[in-house]
Amino acid sequence: MIRSRLRGIALHAALVLALLVFMFPFAWTILMASNTTADIYRFPPKFTFGGHFGENVHQVLANVAFFQSMANTAIVAVSTTALVLFFDSLAAFTFAKFRFPGRNALFVILLATMLLPAQLAAVPQFQTMAILGWVGSLKALIIPGAANAFGIFWMRQYFRNSIHDELVEAATLDGCGFFGTYWHVALPSARPALAFLGIFTFVGSWNDYMWPLIVLTNPDHLTLQVALSTLNRAHGVDYSMVMTGALLAMIPLVVVFAIFARQFVKGATEGAVRG
Repeated sequence: MIRSRLRGIALHAALVLALLVFMFPFAWTILMASNTTADIYRFPPKFTFGGHFGENVHQVLANVAFFQSMANTAIVAVSTTALVLFFDSLAAFTFAKFRFPGRNALFVILLATMLLPAQLAAVPQFQTMAILGWVGSLKALIIPGAANAFGIFWMRQYFRNSIHDELVEAATLDGCGFFGTYWHVALPSARPALAFLGIFTFVGSWNDYMWPLIVLTNPDHLTLQVALSTLNRAHGVDYSMVMTGALLAMIPLVVVFAIFARQFVKGATEGAVRG
């Protein structure tokens, strides 16, 4: 009894310690955003909230087209997420439940693309965007991100384990074609997997920096991460202003995660009950 209680206390202590370690960067960001750069450089460090948050927000809005950049980022993130959820789940359902010549070979090639670094595709991808005349537009961010190997792999594994072949055969006998089976049978059962993939894709698209920095040449089309990078001055960095911008950019992610995480838990619970 005593050993079990001590083990529980140790486990909870380890979890609390891990929580503090993971939460420290967010807490430090908030502290820096509410103080001045001079306070940040002070030794010993200042671990209390300051009264300069409003001033720092004003400086960010004065130096960056913040809301325009946020709107551009939202357009890219929402569009990319919607396309990824559709195309990845459609391709995954095909790989999981339908047999066709070369299926396994194509899937192996698809998985192999996950081993290639994204930087390797930057030059040919930019050349393709230049040929299409999309350099500087948001289409250069949305279309290349419309599908990815990870999403197809993730959804395929979920479809293989959650949808029985008999259910697909029954839908076919009832007159459902391929798309009807996908829409009425596969998607309703895949809500937990879609919620995870949606959150994962949205966060990745929102935080993407390298590719937008390369392809966006129009200042009116800058995404939020690229716009905030202009706060790094050549002759010095106002860290309080940079951290304020990072904190403001984080707020929509927290809201989206809170909304869709609830749907994820609900879908996972429903799936457990059905199982």
